[in-house]
Order: sequence, then C-alpha cells, then structure tokens
Amino acid sequence: MSVTTGNDTLIEAAAERGPSVKGMEIATAVVLMAMGGIAIMDSIRIGAGWAADGPQSGYFPFWLGIILVGASFVNLAMALRHQERAQGALFATWPQLRMVGSVLLPTAVYVAVIPFAGIYVSSALLIAFFMIRFGEFRTVTSLPSGALAASVAFAVFELWFLVALPKGPLETYLGY
Repeated sequence: MSVTTGNDTLIEAAAERGPSVKGMEIATAVVLMAMGGIAIMDSIRIGAGWAADGPQSGYFPFWLGIILVGASFVNLAMALRHQERAQGALFATWPQLRMVGSVLLPTAVYVAVIPFAGIYVSSALLIAFFMIRFGEFRTVTSLPSGALAASVAFAVFELWFLVALPKGPLETYLGY
C-alpha cells in the first residue's frame, strides 16, 4: 500500500513540466531563420554574384541561406498552423533538460578552452571530468585515464597521420 501526500503529487506534476513541442518547433524555426539571414547578409557583403571567372565567394552561402530561411519559414508556418497536433505535447521535462545540460555545459567549456590549452590537454581534462562526474571513478584513476586517451590521440593524429590539431603551451614546451 502506498501513501501519497499532497507534496508527492506536486513533485510529480513539477517533473512533468517543460517546454512544449510547439514552442521548441517555433524557437528552432526562428533561430535557423536568423542564421540563414546572417548568411545571406554576409554573403551579399563579400559578393554573392557571378563574376567573369565564376561564382564569387558568397554565391553558394547566399543560396544556402535562402534555402535555410525558406525551409525555416515553412516549418514556422506549420508549427503555428497545427495547434491541435502539438497542443500541450511535452518536448522534454525540466529534469531531462538538466541532464542534457550537465553534458552540454562541460562540452561547451571544453570547446572554449581548446584555443588556450590545446585539444589534447582539454580532452584529457574533459575525459577525467566525465569519468569522475558520471562514471563515479576516483580522481586517481580518472586523471591518468584522461592523459592516456589524450596521449593516444596525440600519437595517432600528430605522429602517424601528421594532422596538426590545436596545441597549447604544453605541446609547445615539449617541442611540438
């Protein structure tokens, strides 16, 4: 026999809240439309026409921007028109979005740190962080594992395939 209190019902109701499918469709269409508009404007700035020697630098990005704006406009119109289809449909709950954010935020920090620390040091730290945070490994295990994974990536890309990836002060200190 389970006993439910008023607080349990409130907690369950709060867990089932979040952005709607319709809201996310509208937001996505607007963001993609803005990105297409930026591509169009910048393409016009650098030249989006056809020159004597062929297409100018902005020719293909201009047309891709036009396609993106057009497709986004259609998606926006469909999202606004079909109210009954997505009425109240939940895109994701707030706890689910928090889980996504718990991976997205460290990954965004990782990308922001690459220009300063290099891809190998940043990758070692990201791997160690994820091992500690989500794998519940100890720091004494996670840091060497991250360093080993980054070292293997360094050997594969820098030494074997000769692909130059962003390096930081550590690689410069080591002569790479």
